[in-house]
Amino acid sequence: MSHAPHEPQTIVITGASDGIGAAAARTLRAKRPQDTLVLVGRNPDKTRAVAESVGASYHVADFESLGQVRRLADELGELEEIHALGNNAGGIFDGPFTTADGFERTWQVNVVAPFLLTSLLRDKLRKTDATIVQTASVANLLMSAFDPGDPNTFQKFTAERAYGNAKLGDILLTSYLHNHDMTSVAFHPGVLATNFARTSHSRTRKFYSGALSKSFGRAEEGGDNLAYFLTGTPGIHFESGEYYNSKRKLGLRRPMAKKPAVARRIFDDLGEQLGVSWD
Repeated sequence: MSHAPHEPQTIVITGASDGIGAAAARTLRAKRPQDTLVLVGRNPDKTRAVAESVGASYHVADFESLGQVRRLADELGELEEIHALGNNAGGIFDGPFTTADGFERTWQVNVVAPFLLTSLLRDKLRKTDATIVQTASVANLLMSAFDPGDPNTFQKFTAERAYGNAKLGDILLTSYLHNHDMTSVAFHPGVLATNFARTSHSRTRKFYSGALSKSFGRAEEGGDNLAYFLTGTPGIHFESGEYYNSKRKLGLRRPMAKKPAVARRIFDDLGEQLGVSWD
């Protein structure tokens, strides 16, 4: 995405009704008033409120339904151009819970849905050499026990393991997109006192919402990082295909997350299942 600094861009951010996504929208509006912001959220009232506060348009979609993701892709397909896509929607959930689409909820919301959305928009994204940003997490390292034969984590499920595996999946997705000639980058926003863990009763939720949370970074810091990658220039601000920590340096990944063959196995299979094959 090697655009002139002040050339207006259209930037789409999912998971934008609160937390990191909403913070990124505020950062972009303040620093880049010429850009067109398009926000996506699950909660209509919250998404509308954020959109109105930053002068953005908005769409509502719940990523627990791939039908809603397909509808969202149709709606976003009406945009003249998309210069950056922030695949930021996600969360940690109790389970295992199988969605109507047949995937475990944590895997679907964090990985399957953004893969489907990106796949359906790929022609439009390629036209502008758009940057695709995945909000990943250090959880890929600390919480994961990834089995390529069970990416959904139906077996040996804990909320933490499923989340760690999903964030590792987002890093694999970044690699997969890069290896299909898309500019793509993943980042860890920092351990943040946002309410993304509100849908889980796990230890992680207690950790995030307990007294310790006061010492965590704020959503604004994660939002600044998301905004940085959405508007950065590959080769200068980041390298496509890589994963960065909250300091914008190359982040630590499980060895599994570095294997293109694992990414191909996961997303070739998923592409076939969803009818959006990349080959």
